[in-house]
Amino acid sequence: MSHLLSSIRCRWTSGALLIVVILAALLALDLRGQGLVWQGLWWLTGEETPLAQARGLVEYLGNFLRVPPRTAPDVPVNHAGVNPYGVNTFLQQEVEPAKREHQVQMIAAAGFTMIRQQFPWEDIEIHGRGDFTDRRNDLDGDGQPDAVDAWAKYDQIVALAEQYGLTIQARLDNPPAWTHADPAIGSFAPPDDVQDFVNYAVTVAERYRGRIRYYQIWNEPNIYPEWGERPVNPEAYTDLLCRTYRALKAVDPQIVVISGPLSPTVSLTPENLSDLIFLQRMYDAGAGACFDVMSAQGYGFFSGPTDRRLRPLTLTYARHLYIRDLMVANGDAHKPIWISEAGWNPVPGPDEAPEIVGRYNFGQVTEAQAARYLPLAYQRAQEEWPWVGNISAWFFKRADDSERGQAFYYFRMVEPDFTPLPVYHAMQAFVANQQPALYPGVYQGEHWAVRARDARLVDAPGAQFGQALQSREVTFDAVGTAVRVRWRGGGEALNVEVDGRNTAIGGHCTRPLGGDEWHFTLLCSALTPGRHTFRLTPVADEPFLLDSITVVNRTYENLAPLVAAIGAPLSVLALACWRGLRERRQARPAQARLV
Repeated sequence: MSHLLSSIRCRWTSGALLIVVILAALLALDLRGQGLVWQGLWWLTGEETPLAQARGLVEYLGNFLRVPPRTAPDVPVNHAGVNPYGVNTFLQQEVEPAKREHQVQMIAAAGFTMIRQQFPWEDIEIHGRGDFTDRRNDLDGDGQPDAVDAWAKYDQIVALAEQYGLTIQARLDNPPAWTHADPAIGSFAPPDDVQDFVNYAVTVAERYRGRIRYYQIWNEPNIYPEWGERPVNPEAYTDLLCRTYRALKAVDPQIVVISGPLSPTVSLTPENLSDLIFLQRMYDAGAGACFDVMSAQGYGFFSGPTDRRLRPLTLTYARHLYIRDLMVANGDAHKPIWISEAGWNPVPGPDEAPEIVGRYNFGQVTEAQAARYLPLAYQRAQEEWPWVGNISAWFFKRADDSERGQAFYYFRMVEPDFTPLPVYHAMQAFVANQQPALYPGVYQGEHWAVRARDARLVDAPGAQFGQALQSREVTFDAVGTAVRVRWRGGGEALNVEVDGRNTAIGGHCTRPLGGDEWHFTLLCSALTPGRHTFRLTPVADEPFLLDSITVVNRTYENLAPLVAAIGAPLSVLALACWRGLRERRQARPAQARLV
């Protein structure tokens, strides 16, 4: 008998080992061929190699031991509906106007709709307060500096943007030397008199009133050297931000003020302060009343855009989730985040370019990875973060290659001679082939993914942000389990087409909100999410107002009762079978069981 049991155990052990070997072989083949397991691990960790994926999976599981960031995805967000495709430009570096236009042509051809263009203070109000004449260069070779209008170059940049249909996000920073009594304070330091910067910002806004709406105040104030040769100061930056905010709103209330983007860092030194601590101190100093759009950087560093590991001490593309958490905690859930700089750095290795300074400061990927990751970064933001607006790729090009010895140079999308790199072609193809849709979240009627006929934005009492989209026909795609619209007018009844089929939804089917004239109408509902095309037209011969579109995904809530309803009887049946087998086994004679 003992021999028989030993033989059985041996067979079981051999079988188990065989199964393990087979599973290990299948797993190895899957990972090598980027199969289903590889895809799942990539989706969780943003890692591509098996060892990195294994480590990343362990780190991802740690997410469940920490409180997740609160992102309030079901809250209406203002200024989040702009077209997301932006890119950083340094058009002012190009000496020849024709090269500036060539850049703008290529940017528009790639599908970008916004440029984050620097308007460096030191290049406009150069020699002294109120002096906007450039006398730095001898243009005719006579040995004397020649006077040039410092605005001319920027006037052309603004005109080019208008000509090619690009919106400008003006980055205001880089003080001129005359603003510092002590040069040792550093060229990037804020001016000795903050009012000088405020006056400069007002001058730019007045010159381009009605042509530039978006202004970003400073750049990365939480790290060195962006605050000069001295410790960073959230309270001082907040003072500069608030004073500039009030001044710009006085010029034009329609101006949208963007906070200086916070650089992702876990450092706690005087010169480099964690973006999360810096932001909370800004809020404590009153910054919440001084910006319309929060800005953050979106570098991927060493992992891809799908990385879902959430640790405050780890830097990934999704770092801004913690920024959003702080915004929600401080009552700013209705404001969006714009990602001012996004990208992956294909910096060469030491064998190829040994002279690069700070080679791994921004991570390191291949050219192919950089080209693959950036479109995925835009796609993830659209699918998962309804509170993210514009994302500006870092960056389009520099005027020459004199900075090849610095790591940041390799983020470029186009070489100085205008040769496009793989990331340029990847973005161009992605934008051209994309079919925009609304994913779970709350979207304003003027969202870029909403297509409307005879549309305009009008003041509308009771609208979530005071304005609504007026139109006679609205079409959009949405992905979720339910879609609702907040609307009014048009005879208080809508014709609704879902995937080309008419549905009967009128005023009698709507539910007024708060006793006003707005209706909150359910367009469709399903157990599982799907993509549908909606077309809304008014029943009456008059336009209607669309305030917002809400898309939800309640797959888990919808299926949980069904799973429970099916699972409970099966569990009872399985338990009964198990008990029956156990009772029959116990009822058998002992001798029979031995045999």
